[in-house]
Amino acid sequence: MMICLQLCLYCLLFTAMVRYSVRGGAINGLYFYPKAVQERAYEIGLTDRETVKKQRRRFMTLFYIVMLTALVLIIAVWNQICDFETAYLQALLFLEVMNIYDGTVIDKLWVGHSKFWILKGTEDIPFVQTWMQVLKKRSFLALIWIIGAAIAAGLVVLLAKVM
Repeated sequence: MMICLQLCLYCLLFTAMVRYSVRGGAINGLYFYPKAVQERAYEIGLTDRETVKKQRRRFMTLFYIVMLTALVLIIAVWNQICDFETAYLQALLFLEVMNIYDGTVIDKLWVGHSKFWILKGTEDIPFVQTWMQVLKKRSFLALIWIIGAAIAAGLVVLLAKVM
């Protein structure tokens, strides 16, 4: 039961990070949008490429640091795991649940059903992923998280050695 609570908290942190990225408006998360929407936003002067590039780099760096740190702390400190195999399996579970959560709750529900994400002047361009696009992206990321889980598990083992 504790792992369910931890998964919910991890997904809540994920949501908070996405919300933080667009705290000044959806335009601040333009890097989340399809290229067609980005190009239109540049054309009509909503923002420029350099600003989006900086925002993306800044946010993604912070995002990966926060999410990885939270994951390692949950597994190593809260769950008191110190062996690689158990840490790997827990990390993989968290990352795959986050992956599914992102595709369904964030992409399809929040972005797909909220007017907040509609950028003025781009209303005619589809920006919500289809279920097929979500499935393709999430399948690819599921493979990436196999490697990501190994990195997290390695960090958990290192942390366990220092504690």
